[in-house]
Amino acid sequence: PMEYPGNGLGDYRESAVSIRTVGGHVGVQLNYVSHEIVKGKPALPGLPSTFPGEEDCDTLILHLEDQTTGLTAELIYTTFEKVDVITRSVILKNTTEQPIYLTKVMSACLDLDCTDEKYDILTLHGSWGRERQMERRSLMHGKQSVGSVRGESSHQEHPFIALLSENATQDTGEVYGMHFVYSGNFLAQAELSQFDSIRMTMGIHPENFVWKLEQGESFAAPEVVMTYSSEGLSGMTHHYHDMYREHLIRGEYRDKKRPILINNWEATYFDFNEDKIVSMANTAKELGIELFVLDDGWFGNRNNDHQGLGDWFPNLDKLPHGIRGLSKRIHDLGLKFGLWFEPEMVNEDSNLYRNHPEWILKTPHRKSCHGRNQYILDFSNHEVVEYIAQAMMNVIDDSYISYIKWDMNRCMSEVYSSTHDVSSQGRVMHEYILGVYHLYDVLTTKYPDILFESCASGGARFDPGMLYYAPQCWTSD
Repeated sequence: PMEYPGNGLGDYRESAVSIRTVGGHVGVQLNYVSHEIVKGKPALPGLPSTFPGEEDCDTLILHLEDQTTGLTAELIYTTFEKVDVITRSVILKNTTEQPIYLTKVMSACLDLDCTDEKYDILTLHGSWGRERQMERRSLMHGKQSVGSVRGESSHQEHPFIALLSENATQDTGEVYGMHFVYSGNFLAQAELSQFDSIRMTMGIHPENFVWKLEQGESFAAPEVVMTYSSEGLSGMTHHYHDMYREHLIRGEYRDKKRPILINNWEATYFDFNEDKIVSMANTAKELGIELFVLDDGWFGNRNNDHQGLGDWFPNLDKLPHGIRGLSKRIHDLGLKFGLWFEPEMVNEDSNLYRNHPEWILKTPHRKSCHGRNQYILDFSNHEVVEYIAQAMMNVIDDSYISYIKWDMNRCMSEVYSSTHDVSSQGRVMHEYILGVYHLYDVLTTKYPDILFESCASGGARFDPGMLYYAPQCWTSD
């Protein structure tokens, strides 16, 4: 059994970390140096993570080192005794003068000696409109995994895995669960060895991932939430629900009843004007609805899904008094007002694209796939994120907005950033997610009273990372 297995040095099971040195060496093994136990729980830089509450949390930090390569690690474990959960993450650091290239960073590894037990594996598979269907099967020899390389946690798989004793039911039997607080590419895996030991690993998917660490630089891996239940699936479920309600979801809507809302999209699509929206809001008010949400089509030259995306200023042909005027009319009716954004995307037919074609993710000399006729903005570029943040704040500051529906209607492909050099392209997909988190952090900090709802063409980015910022998720239409 190993807590954080290395690569290329005699352990043929799945590694938790792999590297490449400037000399081409790939072997790495991190060994124990020291440890410390601290009260509370340190935050992870730039990442969503669980936080301590009124109960005491204790954090164990194991300090490890590979003396040959100069790579060090902090393995971070926090115990939430009241909700029966342990969280795990890792921070890697280069202490040498030469760069080290990280080619795989798992956030957690769990080795189990189960020679006298038979286990099943539980995952959550799906597709648009039918996400997160439970799939249970016997754990056989070899590796069984789920993952995503779509740049999102995805409709198809969920960043979760559980081992169940063969006789486990909803209310009886043993369950070991792992859940990833992350919204991008992931890999969750269970491996049954020739000696019937089990290794569970979870972390960022290593495909297309290369992270160059210069001397003194660190890499913080996202958090894994682990729990054990001796009371079947219900026990595990209750642990996760209690954990996320008390230690992940933030803001007033963590415990507050959500408003009843109506969204105009299916009623009007792009064909609306101010009076039509107000007429719908009047009827909604009569029916006891509390919040009116204006969906796609309110901005730029947005009359269909081929144009306007990225131009976050009101379409005055449809809304002559802008979002400010419309939101005030809705507000005066006694309703709250919400607004749709898709901040990570852009149409080619838009002012934003014409002014900054270099701001999209696109592989040179290759045709780009499209979803809903849109490109993905390069959120690994901080300048792009800051531009979008300011554009959104200009609208929010000028209006009466209580709710934001944050949409994201396509997964990632042809991922190449024109603002990164050749050696940095392996960072782009993770830095993109960090950019999304940064934008969420800016907006939720400035507008703590706004209810943010996450939508990714429905439920393609429903994961603990999103719940940290948006306590409500839109399911598939």
